[in-house]
Amino acid sequence: MAVQTDHVAARVVSLAPSATETLRALGATDRLVGATHHCDADAPAVGGWLNPDYETIADRDPDLVLTADDLQDDVADALRERGHEVVHLTPSTLEEVVESFADLGAAVGLPDEGEALVRRARSRLDRVRRLVPDDDAERPAVYCEEWSEPPMVAGNWVPEVVEVAGGRYPFLEPGERSREVSTAEVEAADPDHVVLHVCGHGACADPETVTDRDWDLSAIARDNVHVVDDSLLNQPSPRLVEGVERLAALLHPEAFDA
Repeated sequence: MAVQTDHVAARVVSLAPSATETLRALGATDRLVGATHHCDADAPAVGGWLNPDYETIADRDPDLVLTADDLQDDVADALRERGHEVVHLTPSTLEEVVESFADLGAAVGLPDEGEALVRRARSRLDRVRRLVPDDDAERPAVYCEEWSEPPMVAGNWVPEVVEVAGGRYPFLEPGERSREVSTAEVEAADPDHVVLHVCGHGACADPETVTDRDWDLSAIARDNVHVVDDSLLNQPSPRLVEGVERLAALLHPEAFDA
């Protein structure tokens, strides 16, 4: 998505934690005049991610409202119907996430900062690629779970995150949506590592959610069940680059000891 702007958005409302984190990386959180209670921001709350308070948003008199993900399509449409200027970013792959940093920078009138953020992100990803093994035989199979009742295997950009981090992901292709997964499917893949990044749980997911299941997995036998802050893998923001680095260090600690 190429975003063009001929003005600086001085008053921004963010209805997506990913947009808020990208603004932070751009050094533009001082523009925020409202954010959802899901966002980590020092700004007045304007409701939830899928149920914002439209009257409160109007009272904040924003130049621009930021939304994200297909699940917010209706929210973005409702805001436009109310006369707001909206930038709605819906990346589904790792490259699209990185490109969205430039799109958001352009949208708020900081195109140079947005392009610089893209360059930094790509540089960090390239460094990880150089450090992890190229040989598939040295790449462990990984199962990433973003919801546990029922178990859901993570999709979107997560397959690429695992690949860049030096793993194999035998569940979904890049860009495919997360979906429910069966015990038989996970056991057939027999992942070497299980990564729990349960939506809304931060770093507080319980590994016993997996270890107490009747799942016969190498990852459980080897005590390779990891909890990762969900914002590092679920959020299409610069936090995702940190998530790649975190996952790579889990999969290949010998390459990241320094």
